[in-house]
Amino acid sequence: MAQNDPGVVGIDVAKDKVDACIRAFKLRQTWPSTAQGQRKLVAWLRKHQVNKAVMEASGGYERAWAKVLREAGIEVRIVDPKRVRSFALSAGRLAKNDAIDAEIIAWFAETFSEAPSQKHDAAREELKALVKARLDLIDSRIRLVSQSEHAAPGLVQKAHARILKSLTSEIAKLEAAISAKIKSTPEFAERVEIIESVPGLAETSSASLVAGIPELGQVSDEIAAALMGVAPYDDDSGKRRGERHIKGGRRWVRNAIYMPCVGAATKNNPVLKAYYQRLLAKGKEPKVALIACMRKLIIILNTMIARRQKWDPSRYALS
Repeated sequence: MAQNDPGVVGIDVAKDKVDACIRAFKLRQTWPSTAQGQRKLVAWLRKHQVNKAVMEASGGYERAWAKVLREAGIEVRIVDPKRVRSFALSAGRLAKNDAIDAEIIAWFAETFSEAPSQKHDAAREELKALVKARLDLIDSRIRLVSQSEHAAPGLVQKAHARILKSLTSEIAKLEAAISAKIKSTPEFAERVEIIESVPGLAETSSASLVAGIPELGQVSDEIAAALMGVAPYDDDSGKRRGERHIKGGRRWVRNAIYMPCVGAATKNNPVLKAYYQRLLAKGKEPKVALIACMRKLIIILNTMIARRQKWDPSRYALS
């Protein structure tokens, strides 16, 4: 895609409105987050022959707009806000408001047009929403349990107990919905069966991976590790050789897989356990060794899903 491509629009999504910018024509418009606003946006984009819309992930506010645009035949790409902001800063754009953001998003899309577009998958979007909602409720439960451990008046303790009971009930409902969604979607069910064949991985791990990294089995091992956020990056300059660090990736998936991987590497998975012990024997810090195990695990899963094969310790033994 060339710079100033008239076929792309940058859209900044807020709760009550969106701002759109077609840089090639220096056009900007604002619409309310209503059905009428959505229709007017689609008509405006069709009038100017726009075929790709790019917007940031905005806490879920972008989903309704993306759905409307896709139904109108317009390709939608949702990008990481941090990347867009870093791009703006690197270009010397320090000012920030909704109209400016829409222009920056369009400029970002034109500059990094080589990034693959996302194929919309309504079933996976629903599964992802269920999985992330469950994780959010679990975080809330953990925080409340932590608060409940401290001395508090009886009324507070009773309130906490009621909320904890409600949270536990709602988490169970979400888990049932996640299970039902997976069973009713053959592609998900097949992937889950493969993932759960790995010792140490169970329902919650498989659901997070299916919902959060649909690219598994279709990308290189390096990209799979980067998507998880466990790919090491160099920090060298001249003769200096800095420590390699992980960065980026889909943090919520990495966080969801971390504890299962700890269990796999220290207890449940003979292959990963042997690898973990070998790294410790070489002097690696435990956390560094665990991240390396996560990287090996995601690479193994990438291969298993690509080959549609279940776990075989002899096949996936680590050298």
